[in-house]
Amino acid sequence: MDLHSGLPYWIVKNEFFDLYNPLRNDFKIDVAIIGSGITGALVAHELCEAGIECALIDKRTISTGSSAASTAQLQYEIDTPLCKLIHKVPKKIAIDAYFNCLQSITDIETIFKKTNIDADFTRVPTVLLASNKAGVELLDKEFEIRTEVGLPVKYLHAQQLKEYQNIDGIAALQNDTSAQMDAYKGAINLLKYHQQKHNLKIYTHTKVEKIQETKKGCKLITQHGHTVSCKYVIVATGFEAGQFLPKKVMNLLSTYAICSVPIDEKMIWPNRSLIWETAEPYLYMRTTKDNRLIVGGEDEDFQNPEKRDELLRTKVKILERKFKNLYPTIEFKTEMAWCGTFSSTDDGLPYMGAWKKGDRTLFALGYGGNGITFSMVAAQVLKNIILNKIDDRLKTFGFDRITK
Repeated sequence: MDLHSGLPYWIVKNEFFDLYNPLRNDFKIDVAIIGSGITGALVAHELCEAGIECALIDKRTISTGSSAASTAQLQYEIDTPLCKLIHKVPKKIAIDAYFNCLQSITDIETIFKKTNIDADFTRVPTVLLASNKAGVELLDKEFEIRTEVGLPVKYLHAQQLKEYQNIDGIAALQNDTSAQMDAYKGAINLLKYHQQKHNLKIYTHTKVEKIQETKKGCKLITQHGHTVSCKYVIVATGFEAGQFLPKKVMNLLSTYAICSVPIDEKMIWPNRSLIWETAEPYLYMRTTKDNRLIVGGEDEDFQNPEKRDELLRTKVKILERKFKNLYPTIEFKTEMAWCGTFSSTDDGLPYMGAWKKGDRTLFALGYGGNGITFSMVAAQVLKNIILNKIDDRLKTFGFDRITK
């Protein structure tokens, strides 16, 4: 299935990783990673740096799945507000999830600094807007619990919001811990880095049809009958991982995004903040390095790619109108627009690790609107599993986590 359509800005902006290297023979490796997006790249990084021999396999051209359509906003907030999450999972798990997301932003930053890879990683603030009276009530509860547990947060009343963000709104929550990046650029350059430094093997246009657990590990069988024998396999393919899971664990959503022509830097909203709102479906906004504006949202339940694509023109107009309501003095002229499919879970948390204890098939599934930070956590957790190290984060993000 096409994970996205339209014209994603990142594919236009960056040099294409034009690698064609389908698997043509059987081979053995310690760890096989399925998926070459930002999740697979972060997993490969953690394994390579730990001295674990691995190979990466993808049925597409490198990183041209969901990562090419990601708006790549890195926030500690997840789709389910903390004040609601504590009613879906035990309070400790909810709090741990938020703090893990907070730490992962710094961990991602550290990776690109140490490897000297330019992924357009930039620290920016986040502003969560109350869309209406119900939104204000949500922000009040959210501010209270974030303050209680020690998460960084400030409350902006209407006048403060106007002064800080130049938005005529009711109220907002703000923090200075967020970041934004180019997920496509980060993924392809991270993979190139480990190709050169650690001889990372990358096989493209190779579809894995089946994973078989063996006494000593796993055997992957490709579409053309080749086999990959490995001690562990890591599935990092987003919602397409469903074919390797015993049952469905995610819901599919369609999402839409528009990117403006470059504008005068003086016209960009204050602080270059990541802006999103409490309404459902929510609107979100960010800037780019070359002074473009990206606006996304209008999510709805996924039906099929054709239906998703048919709505693109309508969604573009809605997103443009919503932007103008927030910033009537900023001229937004859409130059690129795209839509995609992503996954969410009932509690808003991702899944990582083995489906059941002892399995050698591991999953790195950063489901939700904050998938990149989840992917960073998953990469670290799965590395520890392979190294036979205990990682308590499985209690928060594992398939057997406690829910209410």
